[in-house]
Amino acid sequence: MEFFKYTRTFNFMGKSKLAMILSIVLVLSSFALLATKGLNYGVDFAGGTIVQVKYTTDAPIDDMREKLKGNKIFEDATITEFGSAEEVVIRMKTTTGNVTVDIGDVTRESLKDTGEFEVRRVDIVGPKVGSELKEKGIMSLILAIVGILIYVAFRFEWRFAVASIIALVHDVSIALGAIVLVGLEVNLDVLAALLTILGYSLNDTIIVFDRIRESVVKTRESELSEIIDDSITKTLARTTLTSLTTLFVVFTLFMFGGEIIHAFAFTLLVGIVIGTYSSIFVASPILLLFGFDVKKYHIKLAEKAKREAEKERMRSQFESGVM
Repeated sequence: MEFFKYTRTFNFMGKSKLAMILSIVLVLSSFALLATKGLNYGVDFAGGTIVQVKYTTDAPIDDMREKLKGNKIFEDATITEFGSAEEVVIRMKTTTGNVTVDIGDVTRESLKDTGEFEVRRVDIVGPKVGSELKEKGIMSLILAIVGILIYVAFRFEWRFAVASIIALVHDVSIALGAIVLVGLEVNLDVLAALLTILGYSLNDTIIVFDRIRESVVKTRESELSEIIDDSITKTLARTTLTSLTTLFVVFTLFMFGGEIIHAFAFTLLVGIVIGTYSSIFVASPILLLFGFDVKKYHIKLAEKAKREAEKERMRSQFESGVM
């Protein structure tokens, strides 16, 4: 069933210069935010302690701050709402060095006169473990990008591979800029979302590149821009359906999934929009900038077919005993 049917070819490459300017502005703005404000690392990467507390009524945050002041463990602790007025999170940048101390019990004792509540979660990550997680997270992103570069280079050619990597760096950079802009904590959930964005964006880009390659092989049209416009138009229905359905699911998670996956869902929302955009207006125009020549590609394919035919002829002669 085809929900979206396009009867004409859209002039995507005619808007590519404007789109590239927009992309450059967004990427540079993201870099500026990363350089000035920096990433707000969560407990997973920076180390520290998180205690999640839920009250039966609105949490008395001011009263909680007063009660916690008397305990050195909660020195410099921050208390913020977590999804609702009844639920709060106590964040500390340090961890207690005494393994016999249960921070949950200490919290209950310190807040016992503030109302009826329960301690729902206690997360403790040492600074060394947090540093190791951060290093491994960065390494996983780098290895993913390198693996994608190798895969696309073998499947297509180097221009397609470089265009894909530039689009992926574009997507991740803007997603990180959006995270810094709204002040979200960067934790393992956000890292998982960034890796998901890499896969989603690459999948979208590969589908467009596959159609471009098929069109280049089948047509004798020498204008690459026209081939790209036709290829993107033919994949637009699939792209629209995939992006809309995925966006609907992630938006539902963002709205109703709760504070615990808020950062994950937000990162995916930005990534889906930017990933779909980059497949059309970033990855494809880069092929034009790199000077991909359709005629030379046809000559290259013809020479490859000639070599394959010669190998097959020699194989047949060898099998028949005629050399």
